Amino acid sequence: MASLQDIGVAAGINGLSALVFLLAYSMLRLQPINDRIYFPKWYLKGIRASPVSSGKVRKVVNLDPRMYLRFWTWMPAALQMPEPELIDHAGLDSAVYIRIYLLGLKIFVPITALAFVVLVPVNWTNDTLAKLKDVTFSDIDKLSISNVPPGSSRFWVHLGMAYVFSFWTWYKLYKEYQIVATMRLQFLASESRRPDQYTVLVKNVPLDPDESVSEHVDHFFCVNHSDHYLTHQVVYNANRLATLVENKKSLHNWLTYYQNKYERNSSNRPTVKTGFWGLWGQRVDAIDYYTAEIDKLTEEEDAEREKVISDPKAVIPAAFVSFKSRWGAAVCAQTQQSRNPTMWLTEWAPEPRDVYWRNLAIPYVELSVRRLLMAVALFFLVFFFMIPIAIVQSFANIEGIEKVFPFLKPVIEAKTIKSFIQGFLPGIALKIFLIILPTILMIMSKIEGYTSLSSLERTSASKYHKFILVNVFLGSIVTGTALQQLHQFLHQAPAEIPKTIGVSIPMKATFFISYIMVDGWSGIAAEILRLVPFVVFHLKNTFLVKTESDREQAMDPGSLAFSITEPRLQLYFLLGLVYAPVSPILLPFIIVFFAFAYVAFRHQIINVYDQKYESGASFWPDVHRRILIGQVISQLLLLGLLSTKEAAKTTPFLIALPLLTIWFHLFCKGRFQSAFLKLPLQDAVIKDTLERATEPDLNLKVYLEDAYIHPIFKGASIYKSQLLPG
Repeated sequence: MASLQDIGVAAGINGLSALVFLLAYSMLRLQPINDRIYFPKWYLKGIRASPVSSGKVRKVVNLDPRMYLRFWTWMPAALQMPEPELIDHAGLDSAVYIRIYLLGLKIFVPITALAFVVLVPVNWTNDTLAKLKDVTFSDIDKLSISNVPPGSSRFWVHLGMAYVFSFWTWYKLYKEYQIVATMRLQFLASESRRPDQYTVLVKNVPLDPDESVSEHVDHFFCVNHSDHYLTHQVVYNANRLATLVENKKSLHNWLTYYQNKYERNSSNRPTVKTGFWGLWGQRVDAIDYYTAEIDKLTEEEDAEREKVISDPKAVIPAAFVSFKSRWGAAVCAQTQQSRNPTMWLTEWAPEPRDVYWRNLAIPYVELSVRRLLMAVALFFLVFFFMIPIAIVQSFANIEGIEKVFPFLKPVIEAKTIKSFIQGFLPGIALKIFLIILPTILMIMSKIEGYTSLSSLERTSASKYHKFILVNVFLGSIVTGTALQQLHQFLHQAPAEIPKTIGVSIPMKATFFISYIMVDGWSGIAAEILRLVPFVVFHLKNTFLVKTESDREQAMDPGSLAFSITEPRLQLYFLLGLVYAPVSPILLPFIIVFFAFAYVAFRHQIINVYDQKYESGASFWPDVHRRILIGQVISQLLLLGLLSTKEAAKTTPFLIALPLLTIWFHLFCKGRFQSAFLKLPLQDAVIKDTLERATEPDLNLKVYLEDAYIHPIFKGASIYKSQLLPG
């Protein structure tokens, strides 16, 4: 069990590593050669064309000592951009995402202050742990509810604080939901014209033996939306063609690499083996080989493109249907089109850059089967993953290591080594173990058949959140010491689970403090340093870049990766809500995380990230719901913990809290959620009227005609006349 000294060692290690990352970033970002790594957003916007290269600032190294003295100025600079300007600069999704960290500060700063003023003295001034024999405890445990004797009247204080914390959290969540809903409606009302404002995605178009899919779509909407229907674009199954295009691009990169290599040393032509990954096979001239492969692939690409355009079977029963007004699109997207509720299914079209084209080719009848299979797969993934996590967590502590490697006991028992293992190793072990998981969950979401990048990220985030709840939170509590506890947990009655977990919660506070420091301190600092994009950019710049256009393509600005960052963020809300009435010592570490992450991600959004799409903060209902799920869990676990403390008088009063939380969720859902699902017809009419008044000569059909053509056909004007409806 970690002591205050162990936590201090872990804080020193993580604080020092975070400081090293930040200092490295502060130095590297000043070098002109790294400008496209740390400021790609400004290049993509066309505001920045090249690094400063005058005076003492050269093209590679910055020799101006005055700039090094101001290395820390990026932090206050990240806070200076006002929120309206941030929305114009980065979009509403990015601006609202940053508000999640701000919400964490708004909730937990007052809760922390109140917990330390009220609960810490109540817990500390008991001597329950000191009176127990054969029980190992630390000063941290004396600050927790574990130090309050069973049956004590002091539990009324914990009960009262649980209600205060809950009501404060509800208040801040309600106000934030209200603010974000207003921001979304204002954003939708004020944003410039976009194709998705006039367009609906129609799925499961019924096949007609007398008409093609395109003719059938045109006929249906001419009849049923005669006054508002404008045009449509059928969807082609171009997945194989897209794969050929990607493979050809990869071959071009290899050809460029070997051409550059030959230009540097013209005495020897480069060679390559033709086998798998160049590991075996016949050795041939690399430039000739890749030139021939590209020519071969070009022929396949042209043949496949002609097949997609000419073969009626390549047209799938779906279409993007555009209307003459936003009002017409809103009516179609938000109403049932046919007596058969499974035919002519309509939904708002994603914006063109948000479309995930590969999944549009999946037949509608497959979707339910795919999602059922992925739900089963997720169930097994979540629960079977608990076993390796239990093994890792068992080894990541003193007892586990000494049991497996008894000869290391003299070394491990040294004070510094012991502090390192107990305060740092468990957190870093869990962090490493979770690296590959988001990729697996995203693949599962793609298999389920969602048709936009935003919906893929939201569903993947939902899966990751479930995984974090069961494996990272509950699994770390139950399986943190030995596999025998996991066996006991899986075989006990459901009613006993809250008691088992509740009793374990105070003992696991130090583990979660370690995890917060690894993931929330060092992890955020590493995100700012961008080590992987740094290495990749310089490799590409060295071996693949010939022109400024190549250098632009070598940039990797990245994005917020909502499917990864938001579920991890929810873990901090969960930990704060669970430990606030139980062991408040954890709360300051959470506040440091929210404050540091707010500054760091605000800086990244302003200077680095380039979002792949704009959903108008449609993810906020998910954020709100998951915080409340964490609150219900915290209330149930506190109920289970107090039920083991002989607090029969106080425990029944906690039963109302989960019920009130569920009621609050339903209230907010009814009050605000429609703003994230539907476009008010009143707003649509206002925008349409204003547009007609200011742009009477606007040719909307020309504006929309190629907005939803598959990206691999864009730029190839020779094919557009064949793809567009007549």
